[in-house]
Amino acid sequence: MTFARVALLAAAFVVAAVLSLFSSAGSERVALSVAIDGAIGPASSRQLKEALDAAARRDAAVLILQLDTPGGLVTSMREMIADILASPVPVIGYVAPAGGHAASAGTYILYATHVAAMAPGTNLGAATPMEIGGMPSLPGGDKGDQKDVGDQKDVGDQKDVGDQKGGGDQAGGRPAGDAMMAKVTNDAVALIRSLAELRGRNGDWGEKAVREAASLSANAALQEHVIDLVARDTTELLQLADGRTVDVAGKKVVLATKGLPVETLEPGWFIQLLSVITDPNTAVILMLVGVYGIVFEFTSPGAVAPGVIGTTCLVLGLYALDLLPINYTGLALMLLGVVFLIIEAFNPTVVLGLGGVAAFLFGAAMLLRVEGPGFALSWAVIGPAAALTLGLALLSGTYLWAARRKPPRVGGEAMRGQPAEILDWQGGEGHVLALGERWRARADEPVAAGDSVEVTEIADLVLTVRRRDAGRNGARQ
Repeated sequence: MTFARVALLAAAFVVAAVLSLFSSAGSERVALSVAIDGAIGPASSRQLKEALDAAARRDAAVLILQLDTPGGLVTSMREMIADILASPVPVIGYVAPAGGHAASAGTYILYATHVAAMAPGTNLGAATPMEIGGMPSLPGGDKGDQKDVGDQKDVGDQKDVGDQKGGGDQAGGRPAGDAMMAKVTNDAVALIRSLAELRGRNGDWGEKAVREAASLSANAALQEHVIDLVARDTTELLQLADGRTVDVAGKKVVLATKGLPVETLEPGWFIQLLSVITDPNTAVILMLVGVYGIVFEFTSPGAVAPGVIGTTCLVLGLYALDLLPINYTGLALMLLGVVFLIIEAFNPTVVLGLGGVAAFLFGAAMLLRVEGPGFALSWAVIGPAAALTLGLALLSGTYLWAARRKPPRVGGEAMRGQPAEILDWQGGEGHVLALGERWRARADEPVAAGDSVEVTEIADLVLTVRRRDAGRNGARQ
């Protein structure tokens, strides 16, 4: 009995050891990698959020955020920074490949990562807030609501904006635009300094990158303590990051990354769709296709395809514009211009056509509250779109005007001027033959059977006629 118990315990121990071995082998930690290539926007923010969720779900050792970006929208940048700061998984920011850069918004994101690294031959910086795009001189624009982080270089004359206090600028005679720019610049400086303090990096150079659009190469950034590592590839990056202590969501974590396998997370179809439709030019084109598809469906009921395509494009365009920092006054002007041009096509007045083009162009100029790398309306798209819209309106108006000048072919209007022959007549009424049919008729002048007359009016299926050849009819009488 004792031997049986010992054997049973030994067997249980062996099974437990085997299960533990398989469990540890199956739970081998990995380093996940996600690449942000291009302008920072809604698609980039969504891609990072999904990558962080996947890293937390799989208990990844680290998430490598590979950056190669010229900048982008400040709203998306702040969303990405907030996600990184709240992530339970350490994030290693890595500017790569060689020749890439983390300019503008990319610099802020790199400052927010737990470990900042760059590949040789890369650079970062030029983080000066960009002035509002479009038509900044127009009144009523919400210039203070949203700003973008752009690639401007010629901003060295704004080094003293830190001494300004927003509202006091106007009191001192400084133009409102300079005061607003000072507020935005100071806000950006505060953000990059707070990130530098959180990660123990060079906040003074971060402020210089904001105020003076300063930039650094990889080795210079390492010497200035802007980044933590310079690595040629992800393998070297993980080796150099191994053993570092980082603050992850308020907890000290020692990185164990040496020799970890790297798994790349590819963007899904929805993120790829977002990256396409959130281009303002694509969104505007989708809006136009949607409007004209629906108009064509209304003018040709039963075609189905134009209505389906138009509705789909319109919904996609509206969804894309909802994700972008747009000025709704500009959007309303663009739609009003399209409506004017549609009315012009059906009721040519010239005034509506010119007003529609003007409203469309003004709306396009005011549409985006900010303009940054990859998020600017191109006049190479807007101009031809406006010209095409005007051309379609003029073409439709020309056809309608030509159709209006032609004599009517159906209905009561088509009867006016038609020849007829008197079949029988008595007093002021009788019957005539017109268009191969027998009609009741009346006349205000004397006519007789056999006379040639023409129709002047039709009412209640009774024709009003008059003689066509007074000389011939007079001689006969």
